Amino acid sequence: MWNSCTLNTTGQYNLGRCYQNGIGTTKDEEKAFQWYLKSAEGGNINGQNNLGYCYSYGIGTTKDEEKAFQWYLKSAEGGNSNGQYNLGCCYNYGIGTTRDEEKAFQWYLKSAEGGNSDEQNNLGRCYQYGIRTTKDEEKAFQWYLKAAEGGNNKGQYNLGYYYQNEIGTTKDEEKAFQWYLKSVEGGNINGQNNLGFCYNYGIGTTKDEEKAFQWYLKSVEGENINGQNNLGRCYQYGIGTAKDEEKAFQWYLKSVEGGNISGQNNLGFCYNFGIGTTKDEEKAFQWFLKSAEGGNSNGQYNLGRCYNYGIGTAKDEEKAFQWYLKSVEGGNINGQNNLGFCYNFGVGTTKDEEKAFQWYLKSAEGGNSHGQYNLGRCYNYEIGTAIDEVKAFQWYMKSAEGGNSDGQNNLSHCYQYGIGTTKDEEKAFQWYLKSAEGGNSNGQYNLGHCYNYGIGTAKDEGKAFQWYMKSAEGGNINGQNKLGRCYQYGIGTTKDEEKGFQWYLKSAEGGNINGQINLGFCYNFGIGTTKDEEKAFQWYLKSAEGGNNKGQFNLGYFYQNGIGTTKDEEKAFQWYLKSAEGGNSKGQYNLGYYYQNGIGTTKDDEKAFQWYLKSAEGGDGEGQCKIGYCYQNGIGTTKDEEKAFQWYLKSAEGGSITIAERYTLGYYYQNGIGTTKDEEKAFHWYSKSARRGNSKGQYRLGHCYQNGIGTTKDEEKAFKWYLKSANRSNSDGQYNLGYCYYYGIGTTKDEGKAFQWYLESAEGGDIEGQCKLGYCYQNGIGTTKDEKKAFQWYLKSAEGGNITGQYNLGYCYRNGIGTKKNEVMAFQWYLKSAEGGNIPGQYNLGYCYQNGIGTTKNEEKAFLWYFKSGLAGV
Repeated sequence: MWNSCTLNTTGQYNLGRCYQNGIGTTKDEEKAFQWYLKSAEGGNINGQNNLGYCYSYGIGTTKDEEKAFQWYLKSAEGGNSNGQYNLGCCYNYGIGTTRDEEKAFQWYLKSAEGGNSDEQNNLGRCYQYGIRTTKDEEKAFQWYLKAAEGGNNKGQYNLGYYYQNEIGTTKDEEKAFQWYLKSVEGGNINGQNNLGFCYNYGIGTTKDEEKAFQWYLKSVEGENINGQNNLGRCYQYGIGTAKDEEKAFQWYLKSVEGGNISGQNNLGFCYNFGIGTTKDEEKAFQWFLKSAEGGNSNGQYNLGRCYNYGIGTAKDEEKAFQWYLKSVEGGNINGQNNLGFCYNFGVGTTKDEEKAFQWYLKSAEGGNSHGQYNLGRCYNYEIGTAIDEVKAFQWYMKSAEGGNSDGQNNLSHCYQYGIGTTKDEEKAFQWYLKSAEGGNSNGQYNLGHCYNYGIGTAKDEGKAFQWYMKSAEGGNINGQNKLGRCYQYGIGTTKDEEKGFQWYLKSAEGGNINGQINLGFCYNFGIGTTKDEEKAFQWYLKSAEGGNNKGQFNLGYFYQNGIGTTKDEEKAFQWYLKSAEGGNSKGQYNLGYYYQNGIGTTKDDEKAFQWYLKSAEGGDGEGQCKIGYCYQNGIGTTKDEEKAFQWYLKSAEGGSITIAERYTLGYYYQNGIGTTKDEEKAFHWYSKSARRGNSKGQYRLGHCYQNGIGTTKDEEKAFKWYLKSANRSNSDGQYNLGYCYYYGIGTTKDEGKAFQWYLESAEGGDIEGQCKLGYCYQNGIGTTKDEKKAFQWYLKSAEGGNITGQYNLGYCYRNGIGTKKNEVMAFQWYLKSAEGGNIPGQYNLGYCYQNGIGTTKNEEKAFLWYFKSGLAGV
């Protein structure tokens, strides 16, 4: 039962509350203080607590923290949980008494055990952070639970936080959301912010960015600095509201004024990239520094970036590494990726690819798309781990799905070439498209490449040009080179060699070895600029030194011919060697040529053959011809006419065969050398050779028409082709043209012209022509008869191995025609002629043996040679 004294002090306490809060009367803090004083002096523990509160904050009286402490002490000792809580605060913060954290904790504990929800929340905080007691997150959870169930909105907020982050209890995002919701019903601004966060990311509830924005907005009305930062994010990225970067900047600014370290990082980001304000890298650096020093891992990461790239401060890679390292201690996945990068390339620390791999792995597993991309690179190129193309593909896929444009580009590369997955050019195209649309200059370049060559999509040179343009304007040196090529050749755009030159120049100056070789080409031939062979040489040199095998080949060519530099065959040899070793088939061919002819190096036919073979196998037509020639003539290898034929044929099918080798191919088909005899194919290749101006081919084509070999006999065409061959100084053609004039084949008979062409042929070294010329002089055909000249030409023909000439020379010696009669010499030349298969020579040799002319009589031998002659039809 209440006694009258107790009721009186309670009434005094309540009357004080009415005056303090304006309940049923006008608010009057001085009267409130007076009634609390009466109540307290009467022993009312609620009145004692509120009187302490008045002294603590100067409500209705002069502020006096020592008196506040005394009245809280009375109230607390009387068992008032609010008084116990406030007394704990006095000991905790040294208000009106000496600071004593142990006493503070004890009074908080009494208050909490007495059911004070504020103190239950505070006690949870003590256990959470180990304030005045051992850290114990499970006990913290229990006290937050008590406070929350008691209606304390701070406790409800903290309980939600514990459920959300799995602190002291099992993670339960739905419960987290529910407790945040209860918290905001009590007006808790932290709860409002976190409720917004739940709606923002769909934590424990359906994602709803508009509601997220609304709760962040409510939070900032209560000056919540986290809410201000998050509201800034909403305005920056258009989350639940229209995008407004200026408002984003303003809210970040408000947030940092309250000391929010995330806001400091975001404000730095705004200054870094000019978001909602003027770009100012020095201010960006300062705000990143504040955020980093405050322990924000994003700020530490961004501060590392500043030091890494010299943003707003002097570049300092060691400091960059240190701040990335601090960032990863806080679990920052961007920092983990960049720390991996530092170890990967030795930025600010010793290069260590295994550590790089480990940090990329942490970042990737944490969901960082850049880390996933870099982890894919590690697996792809054996960086700190064994090559595993399947894993490379999988991590590129994760990165790409996370929106990383580098990952999308590399994923496309995997699909294009079947790396770690089945080759699929259509998928490659789709991912290049995503990468390109995301602004990735490599993706834009590769997309252009797809349109240019019809990879995974219809060929479209106009679109190829557009994407090369985007890539080039984005600073991509490959794109700049390709754009130059488009302008040079009018691919997808109007031809403009000057623009082509300008883009090659940009690419080359950026270090692109293909751009350098193309720039050299422009200077070499005056394309889009004034011809300048010295500059051409310099750019070929840069390209060559950068490892471009075409540049190495061109540099070799310049040294070989003294173009833009002093001629130096040894240097030419060295650059051809580099080009050849780099797989350039032209370089391999020229290297073979140098070895074959001992230019700039010691002659070595075997090495020549080996390099010609590499060139041929690489598809070089000249190399294929040369390797055929080597097999045909046994140069550096065993003679093998079948292989010779095969290589000549490959060269021919590729359209690279020389006109001489077209002739050879025809000859092989005609005579069944290295292949089955095929006169039609022989005619075909003679025709190709002849039409390209090869005098041997023209002669052989005439022979085919004359004799109906592989085609219908046509003496007029035969004459025509002999004439072409003869006019090109081909001695065989000249001989046959003379033959046509002599016998009127395909033309009117004309012994004068026959003589002239036999003369041309003979002087050109043709032994048949020499023989025929001798015959003309002997018999006065087309010229004045002159037996001495006849003898001289028979002699040349005979010494050259012509069996008819040998017979005729023997005849001259036997009969003293144009020379003194000499039966021994006659016998000797009849013998040579007979052994060569000449039938009149065989007959006359038999006659010599029978009659002992120029030799000892020998009827058996006479019989044998008559017999040989007789078999032949004489």
